[in-house]
Amino acid sequence: MAKKENPAEEAEEYTSAKSAASPAEGQAEEVSRETRQWAMLCHLAGLAWMVCWIAPVVGGVIGTLIIWQIKKDDHPYLDAHGKRAFNFQLSMLIYAAGLCVTVIGIFLLPVVAVLDVVFTLIAAIRANNGRDYSYPLSIEFVK
Repeated sequence: MAKKENPAEEAEEYTSAKSAASPAEGQAEEVSRETRQWAMLCHLAGLAWMVCWIAPVVGGVIGTLIIWQIKKDDHPYLDAHGKRAFNFQLSMLIYAAGLCVTVIGIFLLPVVAVLDVVFTLIAAIRANNGRDYSYPLSIEFVK
């Protein structure tokens, strides 16, 4: 058996094997609207650092972790999106902390913040549409 290299392969449990439908249509039919909305909320919880800017760990990482842990057993779709959202938010936190160590890095923190917002919004929209999304720059801590 070969090891799965693509995190999207893990989410194949919930997809259908319809050859006539496009992947987005097939997944949207298989995953309920409520499940897709919870997956979207799991991604959007990562943006809580914008509200709780004093403690971004609580806002971004912990918010995503809480929603994922509560809903992960409801559907494999939620579990897959929750893992990706958590991994990405933890990666962004590590990148930001690493940049704070250097003088030049402090000026690059806004770039990390913009990338976090943009990639999180893309993931949330795709999750709500019933599609997979693999974050770029994400370190896979939880598989």
